Amino acid sequence: MAVIGVVCEYNPFHRGHLLHLQRCREALGEKSTVLCVMSGDFVQRGEAALYDKFARAEAACRCGADLVIELPLPWCLSSAEGFARGAVSLLASLGATQLGFGSESGKIEPLRELAHALRDPCLTEEIKALLAEDPSLSFAAAREKAAQAMLGDAATLLRRPNDILAVEYLKAAEELAPDLELLPVLRVGAGHDRAREGEGPCSASELRARIRAGESVAGEIPEKAAEVYKREREAGRELKDTEALETALLSRLRMLEREEFRALSDAGEGLGDRLWRAVQEENGLEEILTAAKSKRYALARLRRMVLCAALGLRGGERRELPSYARVLAFDGQGRELLRGLGETCPVPVVTKPAQVRKLSPRCGQIFALGARAHDFYVLGLPGRDQRGPGEDWRRGPWILPDVPSEQGVHGEGK
Repeated sequence: MAVIGVVCEYNPFHRGHLLHLQRCREALGEKSTVLCVMSGDFVQRGEAALYDKFARAEAACRCGADLVIELPLPWCLSSAEGFARGAVSLLASLGATQLGFGSESGKIEPLRELAHALRDPCLTEEIKALLAEDPSLSFAAAREKAAQAMLGDAATLLRRPNDILAVEYLKAAEELAPDLELLPVLRVGAGHDRAREGEGPCSASELRARIRAGESVAGEIPEKAAEVYKREREAGRELKDTEALETALLSRLRMLEREEFRALSDAGEGLGDRLWRAVQEENGLEEILTAAKSKRYALARLRRMVLCAALGLRGGERRELPSYARVLAFDGQGRELLRGLGETCPVPVVTKPAQVRKLSPRCGQIFALGARAHDFYVLGLPGRDQRGPGEDWRRGPWILPDVPSEQGVHGEGK
């Protein structure tokens, strides 16, 4: 079976994502299976998602994905490198034969050359030297400068958000899944985090801004996904107000000691202390981020650190790879893939949350972190009756309605 893996956040799922899935399936044939590893309630940019992981997984499955697996929280709130490693390891464990990813360049060889170079210890030492020489230099700038000295113009790929992630996927695949075939899909429409100019799909960031401003996104979100989001909105499960979680977040941060900030995974070079001081002195989240920021540290890194601090991640959780695969949604082809895993899958596949209690302590610890994060996430929802705790321990995967329920799998929806 040809299984094409996709790493995604779908925040929200839009027509650019639909086009990507269609091109992936076209490349391998209609009988191929699309396996998605998707971020949970909090995404890699260090923010809460517009809709929770259950709704986003359902929307994806209604629009062409066959099986959606949750990327556990520690890897969602990681750097691009950690995010890619966690996702690629899950794809490989679940039998993906290809990895289809968006790319501004759309060409595999320059990306492969750059990925190989970035795994060279000599380049790593050069990056460290550049950072030591100029304290104001960001890691991204130092990496590009070192890569340019080695590869020339190929290093400019590191200025493009999708190509940056693509390089990390290739690095992870080279180490963890050397047989995984890489399939770049040329990105069309608006660039990452940019407004659309001309034809083509909007970016997810533009759509989030429009939804939160109460503007129409008609035509930008596929009909089946739009139905899911409409249902969530009407039920009070759309996290439209980005400040809705701020009080809960600040209350958590202000209860933490300095040492807990120092223990965060990205807290080196005194950044943990800077963030702790900002929490003690500033009134709101944006003020904290502004006070802690410098030229060296990207804002997304600080946002991830703040969430990690509030949600109880202290850095050690992601030193290893994800130790289980939680199923969020599937259709008929996804069920066939799950059936075919049998005893060959190197990690346990979780379809009922209760199964986690029989797994290793590490699985239980990581799942519990995600469950607590979901309890935190729902505090920002506008529907008061949607803020109850414990849903992560009760919720089974969404199943496409024409797929019969079987032992080991929960029924459809809530």
